[in-house]
Amino acid sequence: MLMKPTQQSRPPRFDVLGVGVDAIDMSDALRVFEEAIERGGGHDYACALGVAGIMEARRNPEMRRILNASILNTPDGMPLVWLGKLHGYRNIRRVYGPDLLNEVCAYSAGRGWRHFFYGAAPGVADQLADEMRRRYPGIEIAGTYCPPFRELTEEEEEGLFARVREAGTDIFWVGISTPRQLYFMGKYRGRIPARIICPVGYAFDVHAGVKKDAPEWIKHSGFQWLHRALTDPRLWSRYLRDNPRFAVEALLQLCRLKKFPKD
Repeated sequence: MLMKPTQQSRPPRFDVLGVGVDAIDMSDALRVFEEAIERGGGHDYACALGVAGIMEARRNPEMRRILNASILNTPDGMPLVWLGKLHGYRNIRRVYGPDLLNEVCAYSAGRGWRHFFYGAAPGVADQLADEMRRRYPGIEIAGTYCPPFRELTEEEEEGLFARVREAGTDIFWVGISTPRQLYFMGKYRGRIPARIICPVGYAFDVHAGVKKDAPEWIKHSGFQWLHRALTDPRLWSRYLRDNPRFAVEALLQLCRLKKFPKD
């Protein structure tokens, strides 16, 4: 369902293990994107932020600083929504990466926002672009790029920057795995000539039809991680490493038994 942005003031952030998470719903997220594009100037970035991103920031202070300087950190997972409600933000809703990508693309159709899709396996970004054109006639796709599974060379970087610049890109979507996409964003923020960079990972595969998303009831149950692990066993190690520690540390923070640095 297409959401329309509200005209409220900038939503507040609450702290989760030293990382600020925006207490928002989808309409708030659309407003932040719209304001950033209208403002121009570029170099803004937004994140669909889940437990994996929070825990990467716990391990790496530089990642924490990068996330805390974003224009938007959406509550991508239900644990962040529940924590937001416990902080008193009753209207907070899950703003899940695949939903964010879909809603921004829908809202942008006819508004002239230009999208560039970077990431995923060969052919997936092109499939995503075709699907968005099918769903939303009038959407403007600036380009796609399938990166190698390694760091870009200097020559590849310059070629990418030139393509993005020449295409007049507004939103540069990143569809690679976490934490790789967060480090990509941290490295290239201020260098990629787009108004907003936004990593959404799994969203590319979902909307390109490569992978099937979880049913809605699972997505709002807090057990989507289990659904994903069962369909992609490679994720088990990450979930078993991060989820228990996140739960313990979030409880300690809520009980004010432990403080977490923000910088």
